[in-house]
Amino acid sequence: MAIRTVSALALLMAAAAPLAAQPLHRFEDLVIAPDGDRVATVESGQEPDALSATHGAVVVRQTQSGRIVTRIDPCKTCEYGNLAYGPDGQLAFVARDRKAGTATLMVQGAHGARRLATVTGLAADPRWSPDGRSIALLVTIGAQKETGAVQAGTRQVGEIGETNDDKRIAIVPVAGGTLRTVSPSGRFIYEYDWTPDGRGFVATTAKGNGDANWWVATIDAIDAATGAVRPITAPATQANFPRVSPDGKTVAFIGGLMSDFGSVGGDVWTVPFAGGVATDITPGYRGTFTSLLWGEGGLRATVLLGDQAAVVPVDPTRGPAEPLWTAKVKIAAEDAKVAIARNGTMAMVAQDFEHAPAIFAGPIAAPVQITTENSAYRPIVTARSLTWRSGGHDVQGWLLAPRNVSLSTAKAPMITIVHGGPAAAVTPDFVWRGTNAALIAAGYWLFMPNPRGSYGQGEAFVQANKRDFGGGDLKDILAGIDAAEQAAPIDDARLGLMGHSYGGFMAMWANTQTNRFKAIHAGAGISDWISYYGTNGINTWMIPYFGKSLYDDAKPYWDISAIQFIDQARTPTLITVGERDIEVPPTQSTEYWNALKAHGVPTSLVIYPDEGHGFHDPAHIADERQRVVGWFDRYLKGK
Repeated sequence: MAIRTVSALALLMAAAAPLAAQPLHRFEDLVIAPDGDRVATVESGQEPDALSATHGAVVVRQTQSGRIVTRIDPCKTCEYGNLAYGPDGQLAFVARDRKAGTATLMVQGAHGARRLATVTGLAADPRWSPDGRSIALLVTIGAQKETGAVQAGTRQVGEIGETNDDKRIAIVPVAGGTLRTVSPSGRFIYEYDWTPDGRGFVATTAKGNGDANWWVATIDAIDAATGAVRPITAPATQANFPRVSPDGKTVAFIGGLMSDFGSVGGDVWTVPFAGGVATDITPGYRGTFTSLLWGEGGLRATVLLGDQAAVVPVDPTRGPAEPLWTAKVKIAAEDAKVAIARNGTMAMVAQDFEHAPAIFAGPIAAPVQITTENSAYRPIVTARSLTWRSGGHDVQGWLLAPRNVSLSTAKAPMITIVHGGPAAAVTPDFVWRGTNAALIAAGYWLFMPNPRGSYGQGEAFVQANKRDFGGGDLKDILAGIDAAEQAAPIDDARLGLMGHSYGGFMAMWANTQTNRFKAIHAGAGISDWISYYGTNGINTWMIPYFGKSLYDDAKPYWDISAIQFIDQARTPTLITVGERDIEVPPTQSTEYWNALKAHGVPTSLVIYPDEGHGFHDPAHIADERQRVVGWFDRYLKGK
């Protein structure tokens, strides 16, 4: 179908980004030097309405002052990322040339950046060997698509399922030499870590399609010389962040109920490197572990504790201690969510709803801001954390108001935004562009709940919506709206609902369960779990939630299908989806659209060409944003 795009002027008006003297400064892929004296990031600028950043550079700064020491930019046509410091302080990174279809591993030395190896395809996650003589990295030679199920899928033509991208461990000598693939073909490597003796790796792996099989991945040892694979454990949960103890005897990982690769959350588990059954060493913990670092200072983890990010030491035998640091912010670094040097200096990129990203560094208990590039940006929202009780649970969410709102004015319309996953959480993210900023500029309050199934309240809370999608979590959301209305001047007669992915399912489902909302936007939602199971590219993700496949037990899938209750839908619904979405195929949106039309419910469906589960074309992103704001204006404001 044809897509009508908005003009540049309309785009600028819709974005309503905060005024600033310069584009938003991006700090990505942060790492810290072993001695803690330097941090490196990929830095670039980004205009409010640009999808991607301008051409950036690898920037090295002093940790204490934030002063720039070095700018590294050896390839004007490349994007940089995947930074890694070696044990002697050398910096490795990947330079990707999208037009040429290549990825190059580079090392910055005393005489500038030099190339170690180039692959035709993709390369990521360089890891220095313990002796610093070689670098391992993950390579996808001749990649057919971007890695990950959220990326646009390859066109489904010809004989289906016969070829898959391989993601393999490769090794390159730092002194120079040929890149050598190590792990066997046909086995997809998701994450890995060197063993301390440098003889091999611990990795999460699965055979076959990498997009589809992470949910059944195992933790394995891989020999660096031969590529031989030895099973260590088949976790009872999804697993992320396999890390080896300094003595090489123990593997720690984060295990839990996770619905998307990369959205990490769970408890900390350990297993002998020799192999065996993994043990949960943090059972019943009140928060969600989100990343691990295991170095000379011991095992440390980042944690989401309700509305706070935290750094927590974890003893492999006694379990977690009290947090070393907490703050109501979103944190990021290249490997884990923070980077910690040998001397205990910690660095990270942090932001919240009202403050733009900045680098923080210093002692773990008291890091301080060392960059000011985004100080010109003024907040456009006032954010507060809300908590409420629902179904025996403590539930948390965020309420955002336009910055210039007066509490003495008439009650305002509010949009509830349900996050994807469901195993994920809304964490503080600076509001400056995109649909959220456009809705704030249009006068809407935004409510972002973290209902049961979300991270932040412990693993039992994450697992509380197994075989109950749209049940307890919808009750939590409705109770949260009640809490928001008690805390702020919200007009209950002008409530909107929106979400993407699992949030899109919740938007479709809520339309059949309540008439409380007066307008809905469902992005990449699931309307019929029966047809969804057989048409999506990642159906293994549902087994941990439903217990059995659709073909063994169809009833729980049909019980939560909005299509079954479509005669109860009354709320006008805008539906958007990507043409090449393999996580939630566009047929789900088409089914729902046809069903709403058949029942006389106002609806609009937009399928964006060549897009996957996440949109990349700036024109499509702008068009969707304009449609969303216009849809809510029409039904909540009568425009």
